[in-house]
Amino acid sequence: MALSIIILAAGQGTRMKSNRPKVLHHLAGKPMLQHVVDTSRVLDPDQIIVVVGHKADLVKEVMSGQALTFIEQNQLLGTGHAVAQCLPILNSGNDVLVLTADVPLVTQTTIGLLLKDSTDVDVNVLSFMPANPFGYGRIVRNSNQTVCAIVEQKDASQFEQAIIESNSGIIFIAGSRVDQLIGLLDNNNAQSEYYLTDVIKHASTMGQRVNATICTDPNEVNGVNNQQQLSEVESHYRKRQVDKLMIEGVKLYDPTRIDIRGELTVGKDVVIDINCIFEGEVSLGDNVHIGANCIIRHTKIESNTNILPMTMIDESIIGHNANIGPFSRLRPGTECSDDIKIGNFVETKKALIGKGSKVSHLSYVGDATIGKNVNIGAGTITCNYDGANKFQTIIEDDVFIGSDTQLVAPVTIGQGATIGAGSTITRNTPEQQLTLSRSKQVSISSWKKPIKAEKG
Repeated sequence: MALSIIILAAGQGTRMKSNRPKVLHHLAGKPMLQHVVDTSRVLDPDQIIVVVGHKADLVKEVMSGQALTFIEQNQLLGTGHAVAQCLPILNSGNDVLVLTADVPLVTQTTIGLLLKDSTDVDVNVLSFMPANPFGYGRIVRNSNQTVCAIVEQKDASQFEQAIIESNSGIIFIAGSRVDQLIGLLDNNNAQSEYYLTDVIKHASTMGQRVNATICTDPNEVNGVNNQQQLSEVESHYRKRQVDKLMIEGVKLYDPTRIDIRGELTVGKDVVIDINCIFEGEVSLGDNVHIGANCIIRHTKIESNTNILPMTMIDESIIGHNANIGPFSRLRPGTECSDDIKIGNFVETKKALIGKGSKVSHLSYVGDATIGKNVNIGAGTITCNYDGANKFQTIIEDDVFIGSDTQLVAPVTIGQGATIGAGSTITRNTPEQQLTLSRSKQVSISSWKKPIKAEKG
């Protein structure tokens, strides 16, 4: 049977104490809602409907361009009311899976198990066994252990509050039952809301087939209602990623001191030191070593490359057998070929660095193309900005740039050229020649050091 997925994302999230909608708060570098959308996409549904409410325009803007259908819940009258808003646009006859944007860690595997268990039932809920069920709806079973109701915390009796099995908020409804069960919902409860969970009670009363699939890892279905819970979910996500890395053979000096805010893919024999942050899509090849306290974003690093401590790399590509750092900063658009070196306190930006070239220390290389086997001395600056526009510096193969040199773009340094230390180069230089620009050195014998005036 074809599947429609409804993601509930309308709530304000007042307990977050934030002007930002709860579902747009970031987990591992992207909005919580995006995590749920990504998981939904893997299930290959016919349609994904996102129910928005609080700051709907902002949510739609952030999530635009992803083939999502948005429905606005103008009155926040409960989860059942939210699903009811979707009925007019549901693909006819489709089974419905309801997910919540504030439960971002649920996996494709768990949802797949829920769907598998839903083959011969009318309603199936994903339940779990939390250490503390307070605040969650309880799964009520009859004497035959068949699910007969979900009772919200505020409506639960003392006996029902003692039940551990709880509702995750994730529910499957067979396509043939959707209209009927949603139509039976009412708001006769402590919060005067239309609870989606009441479909369990109605289905049971009518003798329909009701089931609860128990999620074996309660951390997957932890909901987020405040900043503390978001932090806890972040910790669980990080542990999940760390466990995966170590299973894949990565050496982590301290698994508790690594932060992965995106997707980190690794080759063999990768080593990562403490306090490193990986954001977005990062790829590490075989035998890559990452030193302590590095931040790496949206970057591909090829095999046998060593990233020394305190280095920041953003939207860059680094080839094989490279050495980067310590205290280097590679800004977006940096592309390094094989066997290069970028040393301490070097900054690059939109720089193409050829094979075997070295920028060892204390330099800025921006908007530049550097050829093969180039040596750039300490304190070299590509002066790429005239106050209004950016210009290119081209350094051809086998060039030697002396220390404390300024290359005022646009400028080309010819192949095999040498630039004398302390030069300011404003014009293109010829190949295979020494070029330098220095004022005449003079000594003034009559010069006197200034003397500090005595205080009155």
